[in-house]
Amino acid sequence: MNGPRDLPAMDRLLTDPRLQAPIAAHGRALVLAAAREVLEELRAALRAGQSAPEAADPAAAVAGRVRAWVAPPLRPLFNLTGILLHTNLGRAALSAAAIAAMTEAAAAVNLEYDLETGRRGQRDEHLSGWLCRLTGAEAALAVNNNAAAVMLLLNSLALRREVPVSRGELVEIGGAFRLPDIMARAGCRLVEVGTTNRTHEADYAAAIGPRTGLLLQVHRSNFAITGFTHEVPLAQLAALAHDAGLPLAVDLGSGHLVDPAGYGLPPEPTVQAVLAAGADLVTFSGDKMLGGPQAGLIVGRAALIARLRRNPMLRAMRLDKLRIAALAATLPAHADSAALAAQLPFYRALARPLAEIEALAANLRGPLQTALGAAWQVEVAAGSCEVGSGAAPTATLPSAVLRIAPAGRRPGKGRGGTGAAALAARLRRLDRPVIGRVRDGA
Repeated sequence: MNGPRDLPAMDRLLTDPRLQAPIAAHGRALVLAAAREVLEELRAALRAGQSAPEAADPAAAVAGRVRAWVAPPLRPLFNLTGILLHTNLGRAALSAAAIAAMTEAAAAVNLEYDLETGRRGQRDEHLSGWLCRLTGAEAALAVNNNAAAVMLLLNSLALRREVPVSRGELVEIGGAFRLPDIMARAGCRLVEVGTTNRTHEADYAAAIGPRTGLLLQVHRSNFAITGFTHEVPLAQLAALAHDAGLPLAVDLGSGHLVDPAGYGLPPEPTVQAVLAAGADLVTFSGDKMLGGPQAGLIVGRAALIARLRRNPMLRAMRLDKLRIAALAATLPAHADSAALAAQLPFYRALARPLAEIEALAANLRGPLQTALGAAWQVEVAAGSCEVGSGAAPTATLPSAVLRIAPAGRRPGKGRGGTGAAALAARLRRLDRPVIGRVRDGA
C-alpha cells in the first residue's frame, strides 16, 4: 500500500464478510465508529510516512478494535504478587455466598421497600442488624468506602468546628487521601496536638475549647512509629472527651472483627474492643479485614448515627443493592471466628499452611519449566507475603515462591531485570493475566 488513497472506501470496508458478525452482534453504528477511527489513524500514519501494518488488512483491524471495545474492562486474573489485599487488584476476593447474593440481588429486590407494611423502607436496615450484633454497637450505617465514612462523620458532627488530632495520626493513604485535606473538605478545622512520636492527654486537654466539635483518633494503617513513643490510651481519651461533653470518633481504617493474632498477625484492637473502651463512633472498611466488598462502615451510639443519617451528603455516599447483598452475606461469617477460613477467601489464604504452599509450588515448577523452555530457570524458593491495603503494615507471613530467572543468572546477581520484566509483561498479556513481581532480575 502506497498511501492514504489506497485505503478502501467506508462503504466497501463495511461489506467485508469478516465485519458482518460484529455488525450483527453489536450494531452497524459501533462498527462504523471503529472503522472511522481505524481509517483515520491509518491515513495519518501513511501521510507521515510511518509504518502501518494494519493498512494491509483494515477489516481485521476494525474487527479487532470492536472486540477490544466490547471486551469486559475488569478481567479475572491471578494475583501472585505476594500481597493478599492488593488495592490495585480489587482487595478482598468475595466469598461464594457473597457472589451468589449479588447475583440474586441483580433482579428486583426489597432494597427500600418494607414487605410487612408495603411502604418505603430503609436500605440501612439490611446491614445494621448484623453490624450491631457483631460489634455491640447501638446503631450502624454503611457508605461507599471508609474515606466517605470519615468525611460524613466530620461534616455531620463538626461542621465549622475544631477537631484535635495527634500529629502522629495525620495519615496519607493511597490515591492522595490526606486526612488534613479531607477534614478541610468536610468543613471542620484541624487542630494538631502533640508531636509526631509522642502525644499526651494534656495535649488534647489544652486543645479543647468552645469551638471543639469532637475528638478524633486515627489508626495509622500503612505505617508504624517505633522507638521513643507515647499515645493516649483509648479509654483515657474517651473519658477526656466525655468530661468535656464531646464525642470520641475512631477511624480504624481496615478494622478487625476478630483478633488477627490468631492468624499469625500482630494483635490489633477489634471494633468491639474500641467501642467497649468508650469510643462513640468507629469507622472501618468492608473490603479489607472484613473480607467483603468495598464499603465504609460506621458503628456506635444511636443518637450520633441518627445525625449522620440526616446529612444530605449521605445520599451521594450510599451503597447500591449489589454491595449491600454482598456485605449481608459476608457479615454472618464473622459470628464464628473458627469458621472464617472455611467461608472467606482472605482468611483461607491467611490460614493456609506453609507446607501446603510449598507443595503447590513444587508441583507447578516442572510444568512451568517445560512451558518456558531452556532459556529460563524455574526454582522453588522461600518467600514471604503481606496483608496489603494498609492492614498490618509491618507484618509478613512465610510463604514460598516460584523464582523465574534467565538461565545461568545466579540469585541476587544483576538488578537490570530486562528479561524478567519482559516475561512479566508476557504473563500480563495472557487470556487470564498472571500478576507477579520482579525482583533482583527474576
